[in-house]
Amino acid sequence: MALTPGEADRLLLFTQAQLARARRERGLRLNVPEATALIADAVCEWARDGLTLTEARDRARTILTTDDVLPDVPEVLVELRVEARFDDGTRLVVVRDPFGVGVDDATTAHVVTGSPLTIRNEATTPIGITSHIHLAEVNPRLRLDRGAAFGLRLDAPAGTTLWINPGETVQAYVVPIGGERIVEGNTGVVDGSLDDPAVRDRALARLRECGYLDLVDGKEVNVADDATRAAAEKLHDELLAEGVDTLLDDRDQRAGVKFKDADLIGFPLRIVIGDRGLKQGKFEIKWRWDEKAEMLDVAGAAA
Repeated sequence: MALTPGEADRLLLFTQAQLARARRERGLRLNVPEATALIADAVCEWARDGLTLTEARDRARTILTTDDVLPDVPEVLVELRVEARFDDGTRLVVVRDPFGVGVDDATTAHVVTGSPLTIRNEATTPIGITSHIHLAEVNPRLRLDRGAAFGLRLDAPAGTTLWINPGETVQAYVVPIGGERIVEGNTGVVDGSLDDPAVRDRALARLRECGYLDLVDGKEVNVADDATRAAAEKLHDELLAEGVDTLLDDRDQRAGVKFKDADLIGFPLRIVIGDRGLKQGKFEIKWRWDEKAEMLDVAGAAA
């Protein structure tokens, strides 16, 4: 069975949590890795069940008490972080004081040092941006300069969320993503170093092909998608006529959400039709077990 890197990580976390559950059932008190895995696994499952980030985070604080862990664990594990796939996409969940011991949460005030970035919500529902998500890959109905946002995140405390209402324009402050600056998962368009020019150019091109709203040199990209929708519906109908079971996902959701749902359902083949590709008479396909996508000609595609 071919697994994506995210799916492999999820299975590893589940295995660690199963070991922790078994030891807890035998009456053993958990150490730091065991407690971390147990809580993180529960958060991921609650996200899968449809809970919101806030609901999952609050429930995570009720799983274990000081009686369930070794004496020094509450002093060491004062906060844990896990990325979980919610209905609106992958989000970073930060669980502070997971054992309810009253850890002082009054940390040093966050000082904003980042640069401004203008973001407009063109969707019909509010959209949230979590603190450490890669900004170039945020919801496709957010209009921003994704080239300028590449490699950046919000300049905000970990675990916080910036909510933008429909039609609202905000000025967010952003900073470079730290660490090794390698991004995998999320929309799946980066999967490499944020500092590699080839990775950057490929990722931005694919985001625009997938219909993500963008600004390039001050000009709006993907303003109207009538031609894209028509091409998608035409290919959908042609595939059905050829006897191929096909689902057209035209929801007003970011590509990462759609890709996640396709993976959960188990579709073997994903087809992405975007404005940029259509101008070249091409569209993208990717088999579930392949690492890379390929471009095919639109003409005669169903055959």
